[in-house]
Order: sequence, then structure tokens, then C-alpha cells
Amino acid sequence: MDELVRVFDLRVEEYEDWFEKNRFAYLSEVEAVKKLWPKVERAVEIGVGTGRFAVPLGISLGIDLSEKMAAVARSQGIEVVIGSAEELPFEDGSLDAILMVVTICFLRDPDQALKEVLRVLRPGGSFVVGIVDKDSFLGQIYLEKKEKSPFYRFARFFSARELISLLETKGFSVERVVQTLFRPLSEIGEVERPQEGYGKGGFVVIKATLKGSEETEKP
Repeated sequence: MDELVRVFDLRVEEYEDWFEKNRFAYLSEVEAVKKLWPKVERAVEIGVGTGRFAVPLGISLGIDLSEKMAAVARSQGIEVVIGSAEELPFEDGSLDAILMVVTICFLRDPDQALKEVLRVLRPGGSFVVGIVDKDSFLGQIYLEKKEKSPFYRFARFFSARELISLLETKGFSVERVVQTLFRPLSEIGEVERPQEGYGKGGFVVIKATLKGSEETEKP
């Protein structure tokens, strides 16, 4: 079994505890993603984990490599396919929207994963990506603690600028960017309102569509 997958399988409770201990930071992240998430029918979260984002966003389908994480998500009513971002088990142009929260930082081959996203999105479909911005104060904290974290020691952090450039290079058009988490996690005692752009917040959400296509949402 892949070492990263084993870590997530063995540390489900620790993973879940983070969201409980940092409840308002987590809810602030959810609000930022909601700000950019389109009203669509056929959507999937890649790296769905335990369903912490899929559930509040109403996403009923996820993909993940961890059986233990998937079991928790399934208990929340999410259909989970065991599989990888680099080889998505979906037909060409079959999805309206794809969500990926922090998952891109853990991929072996982000380039291949983005090719797969392009393949399975319908024309005008949305790709929404959330990351801890490497260039932010929070990103620097994560980088300093990276080697001591059972999870993030496997991660490759992106800055918002780097990810936007990568998306555009691969054939996406970046439509909108929002940010949240403007204070250390321990100091966040209420849900923060997301702000446009990046550069101040530790958590950044980017919404992209296929170049040359117009986004259409369900009414």
C-alpha cells in the first residue's frame, strides 16, 4: 500500500479532530468554497476524504484512494469511488463541476491530474480548487512544520500565483479567486467572510473553466 494512503487510513480520527479543533477555520474554508461553487447536477470531489466539503456543498459523488476515509464519507451519504486523480474513472465531458480541496498538494503527477480534469469536464464546466497558499503567513507556518506533520510531510505546497499559472498553462481560464483565514487558526473565533483575490488569506480558492468556453449554470 502507498505510504501516503496508509497514513490517511490509519489517522482518520486525527484528521477529523483537526476540523473539530479548528471549527471556525474549517467553516470559513467552506464559506470560501461555497462562494465559487456553481449550481450544477453532475459534480465530483477529487480527494473527498471524509466528506467535510462535499456534504455542505451538496456533492453526492467523490473519489479517494483511502478506503477508511471513504467509509466515513459513505456514512454521510456520499457515493465514493476508490481511485486516483491521475486516472479518473469518468467518461469524457461527463461532469459539470469538479472540486479539489488541498488534494492537488498530495498528487504524484499534478500535470496528469489536470489533463484528466480537462478530459472529464463538459464544455463550460467548472474546476474549483482550494489550497493553503504557500506565500501566505499560514503557508509559511505549514512549511516550517511540514516534516513533523504525518500528513503534510508528503505535500508539495503551491502558491496561488503558481497554481493560477499552472491552470492557465494547461488550458484553463481562471474566472475568480477568493481568500480566507486572515489570522492564525487558534485566533479564529467566528466564520470569516471570504474576500476577493489572494495575498492576505492563508486559504485560497480558485475557480477555472475551460478556455474558450462560457460557463452555464443550472437555474
